[in-house]
Amino acid sequence: MPDLTKVSTDIPERVDNDSRIGHLLGSNLNKEELPKAVIIGFPSDKGVAINGGRTGAADAPEAIREQLYKMTPDPENYNPFVDLIGAIKDVGDLNIRYEVEEDQKNLGQVLAGYLEQGIIPIILGGGHETAFGHFSGYAEAGYKTAIFNLDAHTDVRSLKEGRAHSGSPFRQAIEHESECAEMYLVAGLQPHSVARSHLQYVKESGGDYLLRDETNITSISGFFHQHESDRLMVTFDMDAVDQSQAPGVSAPCANGLPADLWLTVAYLAGRNEQVTSFDLSEVNPRHDRDNQTAKLAALTIWNFLLGLSQR
Repeated sequence: MPDLTKVSTDIPERVDNDSRIGHLLGSNLNKEELPKAVIIGFPSDKGVAINGGRTGAADAPEAIREQLYKMTPDPENYNPFVDLIGAIKDVGDLNIRYEVEEDQKNLGQVLAGYLEQGIIPIILGGGHETAFGHFSGYAEAGYKTAIFNLDAHTDVRSLKEGRAHSGSPFRQAIEHESECAEMYLVAGLQPHSVARSHLQYVKESGGDYLLRDETNITSISGFFHQHESDRLMVTFDMDAVDQSQAPGVSAPCANGLPADLWLTVAYLAGRNEQVTSFDLSEVNPRHDRDNQTAKLAALTIWNFLLGLSQR
């Protein structure tokens, strides 16, 4: 089994009646009890470099945790939220070797064990090469799944000189020998950043897409119920959000999705009982402004957890 590195994050000193997520995480678990979900970091941006993007996403898991663990439980859904947080374990970061295919394989081996036990993995990327490592968990376990991606780009590019990268994860998944990718659904696409051939590829593979101006709560809700799979792997690429609200990403978007829509979709994904895993990728702390993007990323995870607590 690939190694994981335990992580520690500074959180505020605990004050009576003001507990934070970092105080409560895993507090209800004993040695014999399985967690309901696990948080795992994938601090790799080698795939971004291969794809010609700006690096820095390898620093994201630490930055996201730092913001997430300072947050409070939801005050209006307090008991279910606290119960869920108490049943979640942060297992640390995967030890990255900076060989994309090897790192993706190792992530898949780790995730497969959790999926087989009915535990929901929450993966903090990393570049969007994270997503194929994420999918590899299903392939390793032999589980078929639909894939939902909220992204400005389709990320179905071909390999570059035989190497996987941050722009190729869903082509890799669709064409994987396991045939575990049952359908690929992608929303939030920027028409000025998507090749016609890539849209055709998505359709010809049996998938579907929504362009940026077609992406709203109604259309997303329909997407979540469009597939016939028993499982839905969800992946969020932070570059789908408008750069005024998410400046610290690998590929900033001048006309991206508003943060409120982004957060609502995260909540809906958490509530959806078919969703069996979640990842958030392409946060780039090196180019962030006052931790604005890291805070939005943490709030994305918070909203996913809120939805999960209401299942």
